[in-house]
Amino acid sequence: MAAPALKDLPKVAVDLKSQLEGFTTDKLKNTDTQEKIILPTAEDVQQEKQHQSLLQGVENFDPKILKQTHTHEKIVLPTAEDVATEKSQKNLFNTIEGFDSTKLKHAETQEKNPLPDKDVIIAEKRHETILNEVEHFDQSGMHHVETAEKNPLPPLEAIEQEKTKNNFINGIENFDSTKLKHTETCEKNPLPTKEIIEEEKKA
Repeated sequence: MAAPALKDLPKVAVDLKSQLEGFTTDKLKNTDTQEKIILPTAEDVQQEKQHQSLLQGVENFDPKILKQTHTHEKIVLPTAEDVATEKSQKNLFNTIEGFDSTKLKHAETQEKNPLPDKDVIIAEKRHETILNEVEHFDQSGMHHVETAEKNPLPPLEAIEQEKTKNNFINGIENFDSTKLKHTETCEKNPLPTKEIIEEEKKA
């Protein structure tokens, strides 16, 4: 296989090329590589062993070890009750399917209309009588009447008395005591006359 020509080689970007050319290893930081090895647990190991044993057992299985067997088909017979129930249903179905409708007798349908009793008839007659009287009522026998409107208002005298009473009450409630004049109370003690004294002595 011939080496590719220079023109066929992939082109490197100018910026990347300048960065690669000017790269120095002294800019790198020193790091310690830590190798972590995660060991499986005892349960993982045990499951892996069981899986491997199963695969090996399937791969290395010898079919000659198998024994020939014959399949026995078991038929579960119904009980005596199941048989009797099945017979009853079959007989019922056969009776319905083979029923001869010509053996039916002709029957007339009788509609029963129960009549009302005596009390219902009397009540109905009374109701009809009242309706007839209302419908055929003779208005010519009625007399003209004037409706008297009663005015429950009190008479004029009662109104005047009520006004006087209200004015009297208002005068007492709104009385101005500052308008009263000061008065002096004079206590009079009249002495008895000479005649009264003589009569008192004689008594």
